[in-house]
Amino acid sequence: QIDGIRESGLVNIAVLDYVAENIHAGMSTEDIDRLVAEKTKELGGIAAPLNYEGFPKSCCTSINEVVCHGIPSEEEILEEGDIINVDCTTILDGYYADASRMFIIGKTTPQKEKLVRVAKECLEVGMEAARPFGFVGDIGHAVEKHAKKNGFSVVRDLCGHGVGVEFHEEPDVEHFGKRGTGMLIVPGMTFTIEPMINMGTYEVFVDEADGWTVCTDDGLPSAQWENMILITETGNEILTY
Repeated sequence: QIDGIRESGLVNIAVLDYVAENIHAGMSTEDIDRLVAEKTKELGGIAAPLNYEGFPKSCCTSINEVVCHGIPSEEEILEEGDIINVDCTTILDGYYADASRMFIIGKTTPQKEKLVRVAKECLEVGMEAARPFGFVGDIGHAVEKHAKKNGFSVVRDLCGHGVGVEFHEEPDVEHFGKRGTGMLIVPGMTFTIEPMINMGTYEVFVDEADGWTVCTDDGLPSAQWENMILITETGNEILTY
């Protein structure tokens, strides 16, 4: 299973690399979705989000104040200064891999640049805390501490998750919490760490118009990076770098 999940991770990386090579101001988020669908198919994979519980597209595109689960659209055009998260989940031979990246379109404000940078740092400190025979709460504690130190908040309504033979498995990986709490982390686990870091309040809402798009309550920007890791005997292996 781990070998299969690792192979799926390689496709996932290649798809996100392809997005990175082609993303630019003036394109629609529907254009991004097409890139994801085409590259995933070319590499022999399946885009897991498409038709998952009714989700209509092959990836999630979340711009500025959209926290996650943004639905690609022909009407949504990337503009200079936008920050966008592109979230892809791949199925290859029945095995899942899940990751997302932030992209800055052209030049943005120093505040947004800092948000994107700190969100990535939060992912990194979270991964460092994901150790065999530690606890899931160790991850959340590390993430929250780093976000708060930089003046940002951590979304509490959404979390990372086990992934590999299904889209979503145990454990839930919250990005806030206390050391020594939550599920015991053991070798062989595969799960995502995907902190959503907000410039203002951590509170969010789901857009009733589509039932998917999660936005910040105060309309301020949010940033998220996501990797999938394998817990090993000595630490962890990043499967989507």
